[in-house]
Amino acid sequence: MAPGYSRTMLPRTGLAPLLASLDLPGEIQLPGGAIHSIGSGQPSYRIVFRSKKALQTPMTELSIAEAFVRGDIDVEGDIGVLFGARERIQDKMPLRQKIQFLYDFARTATKMNAKAVGEHYSRGDDFYLTFIDKRFRFYSHGLFQKPDESIEEASEHKLESMYQGLGLKEGMRLLDIGGGWGGVTQYCGARGVHVTTLTIAKDSQRFISRLIEEQNLPGEVFLEDFLNHNPAEPYDHAVIYGVIEHIPNYRRFARSVWKVLKPGGRLYLDGSAAVEKFAVSSFTRDYVWRGTHTFMTLQDVLAEMLYHGFEIVDVARETRDYELTMLEWAKRLEAAKEYIIAGWGEETYRVFRLFLWGGTHAFKTNSLQAYHFIAERTSSLGPRPSIARRITRFIGNLR
Repeated sequence: MAPGYSRTMLPRTGLAPLLASLDLPGEIQLPGGAIHSIGSGQPSYRIVFRSKKALQTPMTELSIAEAFVRGDIDVEGDIGVLFGARERIQDKMPLRQKIQFLYDFARTATKMNAKAVGEHYSRGDDFYLTFIDKRFRFYSHGLFQKPDESIEEASEHKLESMYQGLGLKEGMRLLDIGGGWGGVTQYCGARGVHVTTLTIAKDSQRFISRLIEEQNLPGEVFLEDFLNHNPAEPYDHAVIYGVIEHIPNYRRFARSVWKVLKPGGRLYLDGSAAVEKFAVSSFTRDYVWRGTHTFMTLQDVLAEMLYHGFEIVDVARETRDYELTMLEWAKRLEAAKEYIIAGWGEETYRVFRLFLWGGTHAFKTNSLQAYHFIAERTSSLGPRPSIARRITRFIGNLR
């Protein structure tokens, strides 16, 4: 037996025996220091239980995540492989979360958007820029033409796809909904496209304003929620990257897009998606995205766009692209561990370590998906058909 290893029995219940039952080669370190080798093959991780209380952590995703964030449980090495145990762990949203979500959903959408986004981005630009791409600074997935491309290259492909899909040309006016750190302004502005950016994050507004001034780009940025935007004249086209997750009222969203575009104007939208609406993990709701954040349900968004006078020009599945993006974010976060802990504390590092590796696993296993679609505004805004209107029209057609 190797030095430091012990034959001390593992507890009969809890996370330790669950991990021991899986074929995930690694090590478990108990509070007294005894180390158990589990699985077959070269260990790629070590889970450290720092107290007897940690060994008794309830077998729910939220409880385990909370223990990790507190430091009661630690993971050395490859944390990503441990998400193979996720399907064996219960993730039931606590009643308090359900009540809070319903309360937030019933309140003014724009107010809740600003609150949730403000909380998430309160760490400042420097934190996110430690792990997202350095070229266009996207906090959403890139498009990989090859798996070994950098996320900088993938972000440029994302912009190329949008630019071509919208048919953008010099002199056109583009609306960027949720501008992040100005990637759209930088790319399209350099090609003579006038970009109007809407953001509800003050740091984002400051960053993009500075970018426009320093690079002498055509455009402007407003601290304004898209759902409240009333332009003096409609735009040629619009883009929304990774923001639909904050706008769960798809009917209101579709009406707003119709209002801001010219006839023939196109919308390019991408985002993370789930089959079931409001299906967000309990950990994410408590630690990452509060408010009404929810993954896009593609079928519902497309239905509302079609009901509101749009034609769907293109739909593309990009799940693998999001997996590769979050994988690289997770690796970069870990590489910057000491810097992040020094600047933002160990809890923030632990939260985002779970968030990014968990997201990577979700896209890898198709628990989450990602898509982009392009919708074109027609000249006729047919009223969204209610059941009563459909029945009336059906009866009328029988005559």
